[in-house]
Parts: sequence; C-alpha cells; structure tokens
Amino acid sequence: MKMVTLGSTGITVPQNAFGALPVQRRNFEDAAAILRRAYEGGMTFFDTANAYTDSEEKIGLALSDVHKNIYIATKTGAKTPDDMKRHLEQSLKSMKTDYIDIYQFHLAGQCYAPGDGTGLYETMEDFKRQGMIKHIGITCHKIGVAEECVKSGLYETMQFPFCYLSGERDLALIEMCRQQNMGYIAMKALAGGLITNSRAAFAFMAQHDDVLPIWGIQTMAELEEWLSFFDNPAVMDDEIRAFIEKERKDLDGEFCRGCGYCMPCPQGIRISNCARMSLMIRRAPSADWVTEEWQQAMKDAEKCIECGACLSKCPYELKIPEMLKKNCEDYRRILAGEVTV
Repeated sequence: MKMVTLGSTGITVPQNAFGALPVQRRNFEDAAAILRRAYEGGMTFFDTANAYTDSEEKIGLALSDVHKNIYIATKTGAKTPDDMKRHLEQSLKSMKTDYIDIYQFHLAGQCYAPGDGTGLYETMEDFKRQGMIKHIGITCHKIGVAEECVKSGLYETMQFPFCYLSGERDLALIEMCRQQNMGYIAMKALAGGLITNSRAAFAFMAQHDDVLPIWGIQTMAELEEWLSFFDNPAVMDDEIRAFIEKERKDLDGEFCRGCGYCMPCPQGIRISNCARMSLMIRRAPSADWVTEEWQQAMKDAEKCIECGACLSKCPYELKIPEMLKKNCEDYRRILAGEVTV
C-alpha cells in the first residue's frame, strides 16, 4: 500500500482513508463496528466534521482509545470566533480527546487570513498555540477559492473534490499544493455516489503520489472492498483506463454530486437526489428508486418555483432548477416505460 505524506504536517498514512460523513446514517453500534474494523484493517486517517450530526460521537466511541495510533481531521463552519470555540469544544468532547490532528475551515467561501476582519484565522492560531489542534487546514468546493488558499501559504492542508472525472484545473491544484508543500486531501472521490467502480477509483488515485483520498463509507461491505486493496492494490491498466475514458464521456458536463449544501429547499424538494435522479437510476439500477416514496419526491420536485435559494448555496454553481426539470421529465418517461434503464 502506497503511503502519502500530507505536506509540511509530516502526517504519513496509507493512501486509503476513511470519510466519516456516511456513518451518521448508521446506528451507534453499527457505526462503531465499521470504524473499528477500518482501524484494525489498516486505515489510519479519519475525516469528519462538526456538521455531520453524530459522526464525531461515533468516532469517539470507536476510536478514542487508539487516537495515538491514528490521525483525525474534523471541520468547523463557524463564522465567528465564539462559534468556532464552541465547535472545537464540542468536537473534542464528542471524540473524547484533547486535541485534533487537522482542524479545517469547512466549505470555505473565502481565503481566511490574519487581519481580514473575521478573527477566524487568528482563532485557529490560538487553538494551535494551546495544543488543541496540531495543524490548520481548509476545505473548498470552488476552484478559485481553493487556488487563492493554496497561494496564500496560510494552510497546511487543502481538501477539495477530486476523482477521475476531474478536469485539468483540478489536476493543476494538486501540483500547486505540492509546490507549496501543502497536503492534499481528496473529497468526493466517488463523485457523490456516481462512481461505482472501486477498483477504477482506487487505481486512478494511486497515480497521484501526493493525494490522500477519503472514501465515504457507510456499510461493512463497502469497507471490506476498500480494505481489500491493502493486500491487493488496484493498479491502472488498459482495461481500467478504457473504463475511465468511457465514464468521462458518459458523465461529461455538469452533474450534481449530492453534497446537500443546497438544502433545505423552501418547497421541501429533496434536491440532492432529485437533481441527479437520471444518473443514479441508470448507474445503480434499483427498485429502490421507483418506490412510492421516490415517485412522490419527484412529483414534489415538479413544484420548483425557481426562487433561486438553492443557486446561492450550491458550491458548484449548478443550474439546479433546470436540472430538476430535466430529471423530472426523464423520470416520468422511465415510469411510463418510454425509456429503459
């Protein structure tokens, strides 16, 4: 298994890390079992966030006794120093620890810097001086903001969406981080669930020596799939290369990653699923997508009044009302049997 060092932090871990957002959907017992098995199977980097409901508590339950053997990264979306202090105190309490290895600004819409008037970067520095956090990181969804953050030299790690569907500018960001000796953590490594071939996803990441992918893991079966690569790493070959090329053609253009930052919708529309239903139902055909529940959800999506609330919140600046309309039309055709999946 290839090891990755996160820039100037000196943190060196296997290129096979755990993204803990999905475990918030599991009960405590199941989540703890998955997290513990990940550790026992060789994973030593775990990423979560204050905003992921009870994800931090589950990490505390499963891994607090072995923190000295692993690295934990979490995030704060606070907009004031007081809220940031409250977030950190809650994270430390939830994860039963007295320090965080990497504390990250969550979904940053700007490059926070000393003297910018927010006081947020200075608060991070205070945390670091006190030993409550070891390293300062940042997570972004907009490439322009990410580039500014890297160039600033203020951060030790960058977390940004990256997968085999990423473009040239995204690839260039990795090189920028390398030149700045800044660690690179790849979120959305499965494009929000649209990538379903783990071998292809892993083989692609393995080509990038400076990238640490965090796989969003929800079930024990998913975990075992990733753990299998410790003994049998997937490598890029002609078959996988051809598969990725076809995927890029099939998914060319804008698509919803299902991050959910557009929610809640004033009309109650389940945007993060409805705006990508066409792709999901084709890429992971399942009777689950045509249940009464989802048929009703897609009918509700037809009620979009184009108020624009989601547009201002989407980190990818997608044209969500248009995407909802197209997905609703396609879904109706699928139910009518006019289109097969």
